[in-house]
Amino acid sequence: MMNGPGKSDSPKVPAKSPNKVGQPAAEGMEGNGLAKGNLPQQNASRTPSRKDAPSALEQVRQAAKKDKQLRFTALLHHIYNLETLRMAYFRLKKEAAPGVDGETWRHYGEQLEVNLQDLSERLKRGAYRAKPVRRVYIPKADGRQRPLGVTALEDKIVQRATVEVLNAIYETDFLGFSYGFRPGRSQHQALDALYTGLLTRKVNWVLDLDIKGFFDGISHEWLVKFVEHRIADRRVVRLIQKWLNAGVLEDGKRIRVEEGTPQGGSASPLLANVYLHYVFDLWVQAWRRKRAHGDIVVVRFADDVVVGFQSKADADQFRAELTERMRKFNLELHPEKTRLLEFGPYVIENRKRRGEGKPETFNFLGFTHICVKKRSNGRFTVLRQTIRKRLQAKLNEVKAELRRRMHTPIPEQGKWLQAVVRGHIRYYGVPMNTPALWIFRFQVGWLWHRTLSRRSQNGRVLWNRLRRLIKRWLPLPTVCHPYPLRRMGVLT
Repeated sequence: MMNGPGKSDSPKVPAKSPNKVGQPAAEGMEGNGLAKGNLPQQNASRTPSRKDAPSALEQVRQAAKKDKQLRFTALLHHIYNLETLRMAYFRLKKEAAPGVDGETWRHYGEQLEVNLQDLSERLKRGAYRAKPVRRVYIPKADGRQRPLGVTALEDKIVQRATVEVLNAIYETDFLGFSYGFRPGRSQHQALDALYTGLLTRKVNWVLDLDIKGFFDGISHEWLVKFVEHRIADRRVVRLIQKWLNAGVLEDGKRIRVEEGTPQGGSASPLLANVYLHYVFDLWVQAWRRKRAHGDIVVVRFADDVVVGFQSKADADQFRAELTERMRKFNLELHPEKTRLLEFGPYVIENRKRRGEGKPETFNFLGFTHICVKKRSNGRFTVLRQTIRKRLQAKLNEVKAELRRRMHTPIPEQGKWLQAVVRGHIRYYGVPMNTPALWIFRFQVGWLWHRTLSRRSQNGRVLWNRLRRLIKRWLPLPTVCHPYPLRRMGVLT
């Protein structure tokens, strides 16, 4: 059921209208404020295993798209539907680490239908209880530790099913410059949008935003209020509150968490997008339309945000007002990592005239963005290179894994290294980044040579033999992604 148009805090009497959804409509350009490079929403891929499932979610999607004030009062039956839960189970990672319950994907699947039927009944009668998240730490590129939450298997299933249903609503609301963790959107689309915006709009300054401890700073109270703007089904809201209040299990102790969403859960990316949609996206859209005096380009991937400005006055005012805006919703811009830098077609000449040296650079989604001039015609362009710390961190991972696989057969080592190098090339294979790809391949070959030479006391492996192994197993660097202006021209 859905409520008709009206204020989100005063729900109307629900009308008898089934909530049904399906393929997302293509989301067009956001409007005057959107950089021409920002991609339209692509259709999310779905696997219609049940004839009435796509039509059910399609009606929800169409209703949400038609009326932005509509509040949905009956959604839970889409979540505890057996087919939805089954699809959610099969979309989970099969080899993922178990949560606090120790349940694995394969063991749960031995009696899948019985387990899903039981889970569905518990959801239906409100007996489902979320388990605490097991906290682990993974090393970051800068040497620090990133906390990661390992969710219990059934919680993963319910969260994935819930996200599937809520995406039908929120994908009609989210704006065009938001790319993170959304169906049919990727890092490279965000990178293309930023590149195109920097080259086609009047951008002279770039604000590289860093939200300090974003996932840990999300206010539960504000998040629930934001969800209730669209979701009036109290059972679904309580479901989300159960995950938020489940707490964290660390060193055998359960810790109640008053703020934040644990990274690693299926629902966390969507809830984070909902939070930033109301805190940042809608505010930026209005600010750009009412306050800005020049062009503004915005690209957001989860909590990684880059904003380009035509004038420094706009940039300074924007940063000051955004700082206050973030503080209101329990968030904070990192004082050191948030930087305003001169960046654009005139920065090279301007800095040279002032005697200030090369232009500053900024990092976004694994790439360092650099102002350069083309050798062919001297025109301004943006050079995107693999972040050095990311490249070195990946090589360190390869080194450690090769040490662990030191005595495995060479063909097995070769297959694994082939997958590593191919995956690296597929992500970082953008135009003008080929030298960094060659460096990565050479360094992997050198690490392999060192590992093979330590397998026994018979001496080092001859380079002639290693060259043959490298030629056989390590893919050659190639550009996997076209120039953004070319790709964007086709898509838009």
